[in-house]
Amino acid sequence: MSKRKSAKYKIDRRLGQNIWGRPKSPVNRREYGPGEHGQRRRSKLSDFGTQLRAKQKLKGYYGDISEKQFKNTYFEATRRPGDTSEHLVGLLESRLDAIVYRAKFVPTVFAARQVVNHGHVQVNGKKVNIPSYRCRPGDVISIKESSRQMPLVLEATQLPERDVPEYLQADHNRMTATFVRVPEFAEIPYPVHMEPNLVVEFYSR
Repeated sequence: MSKRKSAKYKIDRRLGQNIWGRPKSPVNRREYGPGEHGQRRRSKLSDFGTQLRAKQKLKGYYGDISEKQFKNTYFEATRRPGDTSEHLVGLLESRLDAIVYRAKFVPTVFAARQVVNHGHVQVNGKKVNIPSYRCRPGDVISIKESSRQMPLVLEATQLPERDVPEYLQADHNRMTATFVRVPEFAEIPYPVHMEPNLVVEFYSR
């Protein structure tokens, strides 16, 4: 299991962007990094720094997953024919915790990881407690019947700040979602500009 080593909003402040588009993000009030040196003027990033920042942003968006796990996802993307950056984001969006978050069963991707770990999620009727589990098109993801009245779940379905993307079919009455297809980069509703091509450049140096 990948552990979140820093508060999610500290990730926002470190990157200087509200990467999940949440109204409570401190970046909405203070667009500088945390700590006593946070208000210093940011120096212009080198090419390496720009690529590193793109990697940190994409990795942070999916719950600040571990470097080992993120790098393994990149290597899997490189083994597939075609555009590596497209495959990278497609693999990340196929994670079970990402789908639980996209389907609006939980308010944050960190909450998605938690409900999966605690056994509240099923894939095709079977309990799966591995957040990085790779879903396939046609898989049906659901919240376990005994867990559907959790306040966390009920709150999330009413959130106005984001919509369920077209590559998922969600039924909030039954608390199920079908993973229709692996999305292309242009379809993924990132609240901020992501640059997976720079992540590919970072790892292929």
